[in-house]
Amino acid sequence: MFLLTAVLLTGCSTARADSLPYVDLSVRTPLPATRASQIVPLRLAVAAIISPQGNVESYSDLAEYLGRHLGRPVELVQRRTYAEVNELVASRAVDLAFVCTSAYIDGHDRFGMELLAAPEINGELVYYSELIVPASSTAQSIADLQGKTFAFTDPMSFSGRVYPSYLVKQLGYQPDEFFGRTFFTYSHDRAIEAVAAGIADGAAVDSLVLDYAIRRQPELEARLKVIHRSPAFGIPPVVVPPDLPPKQKVRLRELLLSMHEDVEGRVILSELGIDRFVPISDDAYQAIRKLISETGVMR
Repeated sequence: MFLLTAVLLTGCSTARADSLPYVDLSVRTPLPATRASQIVPLRLAVAAIISPQGNVESYSDLAEYLGRHLGRPVELVQRRTYAEVNELVASRAVDLAFVCTSAYIDGHDRFGMELLAAPEINGELVYYSELIVPASSTAQSIADLQGKTFAFTDPMSFSGRVYPSYLVKQLGYQPDEFFGRTFFTYSHDRAIEAVAAGIADGAAVDSLVLDYAIRRQPELEARLKVIHRSPAFGIPPVVVPPDLPPKQKVRLRELLLSMHEDVEGRVILSELGIDRFVPISDDAYQAIRKLISETGVMR
């Protein structure tokens, strides 16, 4: 019986071995390529510091650069207001965002928005709020704009709303009782154009956007004049949602911080007027946080 069982088991084992296909482990077969439709795009939001048209022109090359280095498509996402972009970050509807300073403070304090990097421009990590009027205006300070038409940029803008409101409050007024009329342009380049065209008697704008606008349209310089410049404040940063996977966060930071090290990256940065991206901490925004608290504009 023992011999019979051994013969049967041997026969079964041989039959199974003969029926199995031969696999040569030295031969490597590539995995099937992932279809583009299966790759989740990186969603990049740019707050309307400049108009949507300006954003597309300015940030398209940067989006393509990130996409090539990440091996995934990049979608440029835009919204009309800073608050709407903050909600995209809060809900993880975007992975990366360029925001204004007060929008960062709101996002950081409200839901933990995280700093990723900041643009270094002309060797500095600061910007200014500049009070502009038409070149023909006789105004020499914000006091001379009492009863006039003033263009705010965005309800959440530091340089375009909080800071000029602070100047008005220093005179003992609230903006709605000081100015004859106010309106929102929802971007700094549109506020610049409103003043240049005489639609508004004044506006406060991001100094970096004003410099950029004049570089692109040199004729603007003859149509405007700056009558006040704020102290230096921390520059608008690049941010990510607090729950972005750490590996993705590290990769995005590394990519931005090394852009200036290759020719293509330097060209794109130059077109944006940026020297390079560098790390930045929340401490850079304490002066802005203090001024927001003093004015109460964003409550």
